Amino acid sequence: MKIYKSIYEVKAIPNAVVTIGTFDGVHMGHQAIFTKMKSIAQSMGGETVVLTFDPHPRQVLNIDSSNLRFICTPEEKLRKFEEFGIDNVVIIKFTKEFSRTPSDVFIKDYVIDRIKPAVIVVGYDHHFGKNRMGDFYRLSDLATQYHFKVERVAAQDVEHIAISSTKIRIALSVGNVKTANMLLGYEYTVSSEVVRGNEIGRTIGFPTANLALPKEYMLIANAGVYACLVDYDGQTYKAMANIGRRPTIGDRAEGDFIIEVNLFDFDGDLYGKTIRVRFVDRIRDEEKFEGLPQLKTQLEHDRISAKALLEAYNPSKH
Repeated sequence: MKIYKSIYEVKAIPNAVVTIGTFDGVHMGHQAIFTKMKSIAQSMGGETVVLTFDPHPRQVLNIDSSNLRFICTPEEKLRKFEEFGIDNVVIIKFTKEFSRTPSDVFIKDYVIDRIKPAVIVVGYDHHFGKNRMGDFYRLSDLATQYHFKVERVAAQDVEHIAISSTKIRIALSVGNVKTANMLLGYEYTVSSEVVRGNEIGRTIGFPTANLALPKEYMLIANAGVYACLVDYDGQTYKAMANIGRRPTIGDRAEGDFIIEVNLFDFDGDLYGKTIRVRFVDRIRDEEKFEGLPQLKTQLEHDRISAKALLEAYNPSKH
């Protein structure tokens, strides 16, 4: 996959099949667009192009920024683009000045002149340009003028739930990773560096990898204990994770979350290493126990529950 960090870096892309958006989460609705793009590109010997923005427009425009949380990091988003078969990604630097670009000017100056698309594929509710004035119908008008085709992908749903990034965020905010994963089409994932903790878990037989929390705008699932899969150094390990404040130990302030991961059947030093934690299902709420012995007893039960969930888990369903 080729990554262009400026629209001005783009060279000729033959029979370009283009889509435009922020694609937070790269969920199943986005994946349907990519599938359509790949089919069209294959039929005409072309290449797929995702045109996206950094930073996210809402960060720049301060739209409800205090509640702004993203499902995946920019790095994870690029990883998903490649995983789902995108050939080219063009990243446009989003500024307040750029936000004032009218939709017609944006399509002409940034898409037509630079990428020369054969086809533009959009989702059913796609909007673009200043004040989000551009839409499928305006694109259809421009398609006649500039000699490209435009395709629209219908709304997607899973088990009668319409897919959207907002619904995924709501599911994660209450710890419902199972529903979030169903809408994402893969496991909700946190990739981060392992940092040193106070190593209390090691003293009760549950050594944990403590994760440096992602950037402030990243969404962390609700507090609780989860069954997980951990990718590290080309291997996947079964694990359980706690998201929360560790109330039994009492070393975290209100709202000061930490993610601790206990890998099963792993013996090694992870400090300073980056691991990917894929959340499969929620086991229970985070609880405060009378002391470490009671916490250890509960963790033993949690490990049994996590192993049972992971043993029965079928990733192909996601």
